[in-house]
Amino acid sequence: MNKVELLAPAGSLEGFQGAVHAGADAVYIGGRKYGARAYAGFPPEEICLAIRYAHLYGRKVYLTVNTLVRESEMEELPDFIRPFYEEGLDGVIVQDMGVLSLVREAFPLLPLHASTQMNITGADGAEFLLAHGVSRVVPARELSLPELRAIKETGIEVEAFVHGAMCYCYSGQCLFSSMLGARSGNRGRCAQSCRLPYQVLDEQGKEKWPDGGCPPYPLSLKDMCTLSFLPEILQSGIDSLKIEGRMKKPEYTAGVTALYRQYIDRYYEKPAEEYRVSQEDRERLRRLYIRSEIQEGYYHRHNGRAMITPGKPGYLGADPAYLKEIRRNYIESAPAIDVDGEVILKKGKPAVCRFWKRENGQSGELLISREGQMVMTAQRQPLTEEAVKKQMTKCGNTPFAIRRLDVTMEANCFLPVRALNDLRRDTLGALERKMTDSGRRSSHREEDGGSKETATGTAPEQGGIPYSAIQFETWEQMEALYDSTFPDRLYVSGDLLSKESESRRSPQLEAWKQKKKGRELFLMMPRVIRRRDEPYLSALKKILFAGDTIWDGVLFHNVESLRFLEKNGYQKKKMADAGLYVWNQRARRFWQELGVGTTAPLECNSEDLGRLGLSGMEMVVYGRSPLMVTANCFYQTAGRCLRKERQGGAESGRLLLRDRYHTDFPVRAVCSHCYNEIYNSVPLSLHEYGRSVAAAAVAGIRLIFTTEGPAEIRQVLDCFRDFTTAPGRRRTVPFPCTKGHYKRGAE
Repeated sequence: MNKVELLAPAGSLEGFQGAVHAGADAVYIGGRKYGARAYAGFPPEEICLAIRYAHLYGRKVYLTVNTLVRESEMEELPDFIRPFYEEGLDGVIVQDMGVLSLVREAFPLLPLHASTQMNITGADGAEFLLAHGVSRVVPARELSLPELRAIKETGIEVEAFVHGAMCYCYSGQCLFSSMLGARSGNRGRCAQSCRLPYQVLDEQGKEKWPDGGCPPYPLSLKDMCTLSFLPEILQSGIDSLKIEGRMKKPEYTAGVTALYRQYIDRYYEKPAEEYRVSQEDRERLRRLYIRSEIQEGYYHRHNGRAMITPGKPGYLGADPAYLKEIRRNYIESAPAIDVDGEVILKKGKPAVCRFWKRENGQSGELLISREGQMVMTAQRQPLTEEAVKKQMTKCGNTPFAIRRLDVTMEANCFLPVRALNDLRRDTLGALERKMTDSGRRSSHREEDGGSKETATGTAPEQGGIPYSAIQFETWEQMEALYDSTFPDRLYVSGDLLSKESESRRSPQLEAWKQKKKGRELFLMMPRVIRRRDEPYLSALKKILFAGDTIWDGVLFHNVESLRFLEKNGYQKKKMADAGLYVWNQRARRFWQELGVGTTAPLECNSEDLGRLGLSGMEMVVYGRSPLMVTANCFYQTAGRCLRKERQGGAESGRLLLRDRYHTDFPVRAVCSHCYNEIYNSVPLSLHEYGRSVAAAAVAGIRLIFTTEGPAEIRQVLDCFRDFTTAPGRRRTVPFPCTKGHYKRGAE
């Protein structure tokens, strides 16, 4: 089997060096901009220094450019990356499709890695990324080992987290911190709302499990540790094992890296030997900034109470003596780089010195050769082999240790000691420069480029908006739309349809289609597609591709869904939801070139949206924003399973999550696909901004109904009924709402 890469984090140069010294094959770091850990960024000169240092030791450096990037920031991105590209950066980790497009165009030799924030959950998503120039994917942390193996079978490199803190939400899909405190996790500024206490209530606001079925911190996951079943991961074919922790201290990085290095190497050296982690090493890991307790992640389980912190999720105390030991061994001490050498001394010819880097106890390829002064004939005291070795093996303050030196010399040779020293220093210096400069490239500014289009757009005549759309979850909600002349398009959840293909039409859909002749019906796919959804996709295929299908298009939330449509040759309209983020014109163009309509992002303010240019995009003007989409389930955390209790008939369940300020967040347990959705406590409503929305030349507006009943829906429809034709009319919504980020934006 191919030897796996051990990938360590670093939030400082000291932490970076500790990771390299402790045995990391690669280190991932971020700059002061564009990285998903805004408070752990390197200054540019330190990034270049880190790349040179890593290459000296034969290691790699990956740069995190894994935030969503505003249109106003795109122009500076090529200049930000260029010096690191030229220095020999080994890969860049991205989330934003616009960034992916720019890096692919401006720096074609730079490997592209898809961040876990892209939320790739299956082989279809991996195939999609491969087709667009991505060489490595960091899948969602929620995947099992069989799911990771299936992704690996596509041919893409797979990088998987094996140790450290875990998010409760599918990475990249969390708006909790953003909506509550304007600190966006997609911008590296997460306020960790998941580490706070919450109550779990029923829809009437009563304690759902008064016997303490749910812990007081139901969103806080224990830290992950996979050391106990490492061989299983190594045998799966995963290419890179990733340690979390750029925000943590250098001692954490070095200590965890050293332990995983030890057990990886031990397994490769003796794969047939019984694998066992010592209790002493388990305790060492617990003393390195573990939050409360540890668990094994999602490799062998889908969710459950065992993954949740039982009490307040603070870090356990670290052992000062152990931290000092780590600092002494890995941070303050650098391992020597072993080299072998040869010195050739022949009278009347220049002295020759050659050095090879030592690989696995053997001399590797010839790295460097240098010539010195002319070798003379000794007049009195000729050189001895011992004297040559003594001078030529002095490495001083260089990073090298000469383990073997062969000397070939004629009798009666002579060189001054100073000449030998100069030859040694010159050769070792050239060797160091060659190793640190490995991978250096040149780049051409004319190949770079930000967005190629302007954010202009002409508003429709008379301030109108071409179409309006409504998204809903229940048939009862749909019935409230029958007598309304408002929506031109309906987004209907595929979960409302029978899984039997012969029942693909419902009376409600038929009634709406007849009443709204000429209007559109879009089928809405799940927020998350996993391996368990294959039967659902098979049924969906029969519904969408039937000869007499009533469906005009599909609304999807992830690239797995888009790849499913592409593979099956779907030719009708395709609409990407707001969770497939479009923060810049390059990202918008990326989707447009695939024939996909786009939805305006929920975290951008009106100024950002103006720079982006909303012409041709759909915009959500009403609805509860999804704050989290989670593989974990509040029912499962309480030791229950709604679907099993209802003998497989449950498609969903509803709860409330109450925070310490007595604010309630609705929760929908989507049992048919085994995930939970947590919604904002109040709906977004832009009813006051009809004129500015119309002036932005949006293609359409969307209203989303989640918890609303028929009476509330009618009130909202009345408020928005002439939003598209009379955007200046004064309106009021009869219940609390928020403007979201339309005015304030997010950090």
